[in-house]
Amino acid sequence: MQKVLIANRSEIACRIIRACKDQGLDTVAIFAPVDEGALYVAMADEGICIPAAKPVQSYLDIAAIIAAAKEKGADAIHPGYGFLAENEDFAEAVEAAGLIFIGPRPETIRIMGDKERARSLAKAAGVPILEGSPRFPEGALDDLENAAAAVGYPLLVKSCAGGGGIGMRIVQEEGQLRSTAQSTQAQAARSFGDGTIFLERYVQNARHVEVQVFGFGDGEAVHFFERECSIQRRFQKIVEESPSPGINEAVRQKMTSSALALAKSVNYRGAGTLEFIVDGSSGDFFFLEMNTRIQVEHPVTEMVTNQDLVALQLRLAAGELSSNDLRQADIHLDGHAIEVRLCAENPERMFLPSPGALQHLVFPTASDDVRIETGLRQGDTVTPHFDSMIAKIICHGATREEATATMKTALADTDLGTFTCNLRLLRTIISHDAFARRQTFTNFLTLQKESLGL
Repeated sequence: MQKVLIANRSEIACRIIRACKDQGLDTVAIFAPVDEGALYVAMADEGICIPAAKPVQSYLDIAAIIAAAKEKGADAIHPGYGFLAENEDFAEAVEAAGLIFIGPRPETIRIMGDKERARSLAKAAGVPILEGSPRFPEGALDDLENAAAAVGYPLLVKSCAGGGGIGMRIVQEEGQLRSTAQSTQAQAARSFGDGTIFLERYVQNARHVEVQVFGFGDGEAVHFFERECSIQRRFQKIVEESPSPGINEAVRQKMTSSALALAKSVNYRGAGTLEFIVDGSSGDFFFLEMNTRIQVEHPVTEMVTNQDLVALQLRLAAGELSSNDLRQADIHLDGHAIEVRLCAENPERMFLPSPGALQHLVFPTASDDVRIETGLRQGDTVTPHFDSMIAKIICHGATREEATATMKTALADTDLGTFTCNLRLLRTIISHDAFARRQTFTNFLTLQKESLGL
């Protein structure tokens, strides 16, 4: 493997390019016309424009991306996260073209990308799952009410396909059920091309905890402990930390063992994340889904394990890494890390995106304990065509309290002038008494709404 095309943009593209350079690999950046002057394009060894009617389509055109890889002589493609990262058709097309797909096997993406099927595989592997229903194809909602009664209220209506918090809606009572199911089917069909849904019990006083795994494709896998991602808005994460402040060692051992059991059962290859919900009252945990890609929040794990997950992806794809080279005993927790997502959105207006030019942009100084991941510079524009994330700020400390103190300083040193973003909210969350007391449940923003100024 000599040259990698990154089928992505902005922050994650910059991150992958850095890892490639560290591994001595050349890089190719694809870009929509609107991204021609982007930081990641400047960082790459080569760039190639993929025109499209809409900017997002440049990063979703499978045939054009593969053609670009061949034109530039790339022998591998890294999908990053989002866009085509969990699209089995893309992975298949890459491999059919004789290129290396830096990710799981296409069939693994397919089976784990179907949330309802993934639940069945988890159950077969002995992993606890929440009560759920059979699937309901788009337009077919026969016996919906009886299925909901069996699951119990409150419940979640969830799309079988997709991820990133899209296609998930809470239903508190039967009167809301059918209309919510119909609207979720329609949203899933628009977003993922598949309107199939299922029902799942909703845990109200819960933590969202996920386990980072890495499989070698031969039935062997290791874990890199867990991250907690409970502080969310609309099922999308705002703050992540590792290790979880809300589970004990016994739960950690059971959860990581469950994650490995499932990863091994499907001969998982590469970096992946198994997401769990933890009942805040009982401490019981249940499998939610698996993300067959590198996660947005992977740096928080890297900070506490001193491992480079993207480099491991590259080495495995190049045939330079096997289960004999990295064993569980080699992976240790070192302190605590916290990550926040700085986004161009207005928390006071239901997190409405706020695109525009970053006329003033100051980040804290990077160090061993402060890491900045961004694809933007002062003067760049946050466009309305893509995700609103400006940067990730990750801070490390020997303890959670030290990591929190470092994050407070880092956020105080972050300055976007008058640009509308969630910086004030992030500062308030990190300084909040409930955060200090480790009361970081998935309903954090709702419970603390008034004190957070929302």
